[in-house]
Amino acid sequence: MRRQLNTLYITTEGAWLRKDGANVVMDVEGKERARLPIHMLESLVCFGRVLVSPPLMGFCAEQGVTITHLSPNGKFLARIEGPVSGNVLLRRAQYRASDDEVDCADIVRGLLIGKVHNQRAVIARGLRDYGSKLEPPEREGLEKARTRLSRIARDLLNESTTNRLRGLEGEAAQVYFGVFDSLIRHDGEAFRFTGRNRRPPRDRLNALLSFLYTLLTHDCRSALESVGLDPSVGFLHRDRPGRPSLALDLAEEFRPLLGDRLALSLVNRRQLREKDFTVAESGGVVLTDDARKTVLTAYQERKREELNHAFIGEKAPIGMLPILQAQLLARHLRGDLDAYPPFLWK
Repeated sequence: MRRQLNTLYITTEGAWLRKDGANVVMDVEGKERARLPIHMLESLVCFGRVLVSPPLMGFCAEQGVTITHLSPNGKFLARIEGPVSGNVLLRRAQYRASDDEVDCADIVRGLLIGKVHNQRAVIARGLRDYGSKLEPPEREGLEKARTRLSRIARDLLNESTTNRLRGLEGEAAQVYFGVFDSLIRHDGEAFRFTGRNRRPPRDRLNALLSFLYTLLTHDCRSALESVGLDPSVGFLHRDRPGRPSLALDLAEEFRPLLGDRLALSLVNRRQLREKDFTVAESGGVVLTDDARKTVLTAYQERKREELNHAFIGEKAPIGMLPILQAQLLARHLRGDLDAYPPFLWK
């Protein structure tokens, strides 16, 4: 199995990243603050005003280490990478499958079965952990949502068009996020959830979810590029200039695990509080610098945890799962697998 490499997140405004031998060095106000060997890294993610020296850019490109620049709030700005790798025949197969309604629907079905199954797992985990503490209406609502998501997952097996599959995805999202507030065990109104909103997020939980989804999409894009797939040409998310459609596709089945469940853990364990968010004049809500570091630490720790991958039949770090799924998708597109096997969280 491929070794899991690290992602280095740089959140200090004004940091200067430079090359020193085979190391990445971070200077802040003229003083060295960190040093890390390049062979341990898969990517650098820079938040806000972080400067990167040209020699380090070139060295990272040679070593296959991508550099991604995000706004302080996690909005994608730019990405620096070396020569595109991968088998041109694999990418041609990807493009053909994306344009073919039957092949496209087959892949979309697998992605959505994984997503809906894992959404159901989040609800089931909530019922298991604190179902006895819930008021009867909340517990009943979660149980009904779990049952409906099971039905939707079965219905996905019988649909053969992408439009119908997307319709079932929309129904699942409505059911899932309709009871999401019942999974939040935090007193007061600071983390109340009334529905998904973004661009910009207008409440604290949506700001947290959007930030985690950005990190996950970055990891999925890197995974796809590592196996030679084009992250811009998707199946569930259609082509749009500047959008990593396939990375968004791959992220769907991991959002419940690495996004939603982690957000609930951070809030329910009081690792994040009301003071960890700021509200802009426009009404948008963003994480503070310290809160962002807390989330990044928790995200990296979660990626080191191991889960069993039912299809492969072995345990793997959560951080490796996007790479494993990208490999399975590539095998399906090459014709080695009859269908794309989604990751199912238990």
